[in-house]
Amino acid sequence: MTHDIAFVRLSEVEPSEILAHMSDPRVAEHMPLLTFKWDAAAVTRFVAQKEDCWARDGLGHWAFLSDSRYVGWGGFQKEGDDWDFGLVLRPDAFGLGNRILRKAMEFAAKDDRIPFVTFLLPPSRKNLGALKRLGAEHIGGVEYEGVEFLKFRLETR
Repeated sequence: MTHDIAFVRLSEVEPSEILAHMSDPRVAEHMPLLTFKWDAAAVTRFVAQKEDCWARDGLGHWAFLSDSRYVGWGGFQKEGDDWDFGLVLRPDAFGLGNRILRKAMEFAAKDDRIPFVTFLLPPSRKNLGALKRLGAEHIGGVEYEGVEFLKFRLETR
């Protein structure tokens, strides 16, 4: 089965979809900064924060759709001089991660603002094959909001 993958703004997704996604305990397993319970107000704040990134930087996080169905969110967020890429999928869509990642990296390669992409992953993430196949290099560890992450870098050109 082929999946038509589309990137749309988070504000175009029904908030209840995001709430159900982010309330799934399987999603939190590899998100050490997720230390609160999601509710309607959290979704509203989250979407507003991501829209602020679009307004400030001209780029930000998208909602990912597969065959017009919401399957997760992620995208590029400016962190200092880096464009960091994040990907948070619904558990029933974990198998789409590589396709979504490749499509996002194709976008980055065409965008002159993004000479490289960084990825911050918690040490609990053991399956790093997709990043290695793309050519991302582990460049060390970094502390973010008091939590240690593995940092990878991928040249887009």
